[in-house]
Amino acid sequence: MSTLPDFDGLAIFARVAEARSFAGAAADLALSKATVSKAVARLEQRLGARLFNRTSRRLALTDLGRSLAVRAAALLADAEGVEADAQAQSAAPRGRVRLAAPMSFGLRKVAPLLSDFHTLYPDVQVDLHLSDALVDVIGEGFDVALRIGVLADSSLRARRLCAVRRLVVGAPDYFDRRGRPAHPADLACHACLGYAYLATPDIWRFSRADGEAISIRPSGPLCVNNADALTPALLAGMGLAVQPDFIVAEALAAGTLEAVMTDWSMADSALYLVTPPGGPRPARVEVLVDFLAARLSGR
Repeated sequence: MSTLPDFDGLAIFARVAEARSFAGAAADLALSKATVSKAVARLEQRLGARLFNRTSRRLALTDLGRSLAVRAAALLADAEGVEADAQAQSAAPRGRVRLAAPMSFGLRKVAPLLSDFHTLYPDVQVDLHLSDALVDVIGEGFDVALRIGVLADSSLRARRLCAVRRLVVGAPDYFDRRGRPAHPADLACHACLGYAYLATPDIWRFSRADGEAISIRPSGPLCVNNADALTPALLAGMGLAVQPDFIVAEALAAGTLEAVMTDWSMADSALYLVTPPGGPRPARVEVLVDFLAARLSGR
């Protein structure tokens, strides 16, 4: 079975040949003189020939040593160049970053930022994946993901960016016809439009500052897997729904939707930025993480 060349031995030999001194090479490489001497001896044993003629006062290359020194020096220079190029590439923001985000939030809040990011980092390509389904960050090969909700324990590195409030909303004409619920128990008499990717879509849990908490089982004529798909039904007065503030903010300001039971809240929800566990991130990932955190914190 073939074995790899003794790259360490060749590199150390090249430095000794250049310095004409074991001690000088050892100082240059920040190694002990014994380590340098053993590396050269190991290489000589491997080659079956001496590379240096040693006396108490002088270190001279043999004929084989002179021939090998030229090639070993070139090999060392090539290796140093490869390493320097690799370090430069890993330090410079360059390459593709795979980013996952929820569909509605991604369309409203993330996609509009990407032109600014490209201006700052033109050599970084963002591969944006939009889905309300919970992606497997590691298994599906994502570098960064944005998640909204109550973050479950995991091995992922997570950074909380801002709170995301969920509101019970409906059209004014719906509430004029069906009444405005004041307590979660009142929702039993209402058409509740569902969103499949709530943490518990079949149970809505509410709490109030005075400590009262209640869970209800909503029922209604529609359930969707994207919160924006509820907007036409809400505006048409089909029912009420629990919606994140970033989706309904404009409709609330325009008066086309109305929030009710505002003294009640659902489980604390937030926007998180998550990345795979591990050591230092590549520069292309680090700059996107910092950019998103700066732009989305507090929204």
